[in-house]
Amino acid sequence: MGSGSNVWNCPFDFAEGLEFDPQLGQLAADEPVARIRLPHGEGEAWLVTRYEDVRTVTSDRRFSRSAIIGRDFPRMTPEPIVQDEAINLMDPPASSRLRSLVSKGFAPHHLKHMRVRTQHVVDELLDGMEAYGSPADLVEHLANPLPLTTICEVLDIPEADRAQLRAHARTMMDVGVDNRDNAVRAKADLRAYFATLTAQRRKHPGDDLISALATARDGDEILDEQELTVMAMVLLITGQDTTTYEIGNIAYTLLTRPDVLSVVRDRPEMLPKAIDELLRFIPFRKGVGIPRVATEDVELSGVTIRAGDIVHVSYLTANRDGEKFDRPDELDLERSGPPHMTFGWGGHHCLGAPLAATELEVAFASLLERFPELRLAKPAEEVRWNTTSIWRYPLALPVTW
Repeated sequence: MGSGSNVWNCPFDFAEGLEFDPQLGQLAADEPVARIRLPHGEGEAWLVTRYEDVRTVTSDRRFSRSAIIGRDFPRMTPEPIVQDEAINLMDPPASSRLRSLVSKGFAPHHLKHMRVRTQHVVDELLDGMEAYGSPADLVEHLANPLPLTTICEVLDIPEADRAQLRAHARTMMDVGVDNRDNAVRAKADLRAYFATLTAQRRKHPGDDLISALATARDGDEILDEQELTVMAMVLLITGQDTTTYEIGNIAYTLLTRPDVLSVVRDRPEMLPKAIDELLRFIPFRKGVGIPRVATEDVELSGVTIRAGDIVHVSYLTANRDGEKFDRPDELDLERSGPPHMTFGWGGHHCLGAPLAATELEVAFASLLERFPELRLAKPAEEVRWNTTSIWRYPLALPVTW
């Protein structure tokens, strides 16, 4: 609750299935630009929850990501997940140059290649699940291995290295205070690994995404060694964990809503639109991510944010803003309206969003075609959920067919 000084203490630890965090809901309703205190970091920050205000903070040059470098900013995790020189801490025009180069790695011909690889991985995984027999854990057989295998295939990371890289990425996402030293070490180990790998690809490029990034040109511009190393790290970290969790979340949502499941099963052409609405609807992370700093005084929804203040945004509440979405708390597969913000917004919209959307479409199209009678093997209330990470997702999802 807000204290007498009107600063809200926000542990953002609500983790009950895919219910919407009541504290976030209350902030969005009662104080859309609020002062908050987070579990880690110095001082207080603003939290902006309305769609239009979130759009302003994420696209207006008066809010800077790079200005948080060197500051012990309020955050969810003991150690900042982000690298100081990563693209997600850059402001335009520096970030624009990098985004232009990186987007070449997600050009249509590369995405087509990625879709073929993803389909191959999905088919193998579903073969394995079928061979294992019913009931089987969808997290173990599909959600966990698919994104890691796909991003490692796309980056062409050797099979023997994959489990360790995944462990490092997971360590960095843990919110436990006693995990801090491990997180620092994991970040350093990941960085060293990718520094070596990217140097090799620069010398001997193949047909993988790292090679595409290493050889991408925009006029005379190319990614330097540090940029390439950090970008490969960012792609691995964001390219596997988040998609893994969303496969689990989307599967759970479909399997607990038979009316929605029957629509996407009977009308496969609806799947891309359905996934888009599921991405809007699912409260996928807890709390907030990387903030920005106001570089001058800015007024948002009648509140003055001062130069130097740290500002967090909530994409979750923006996705449920009743001023932008009709019946925002309902799942509506026929919904039309503004785009959701699950992949972020503006200059920091997720560069890997096309790959994530491809994976989700291929995974669910194949799953529902292969197992038309798919259903949960235990009551929904017995599904166990993660409680220790910044993300919300089912730890296991036993299914039968």
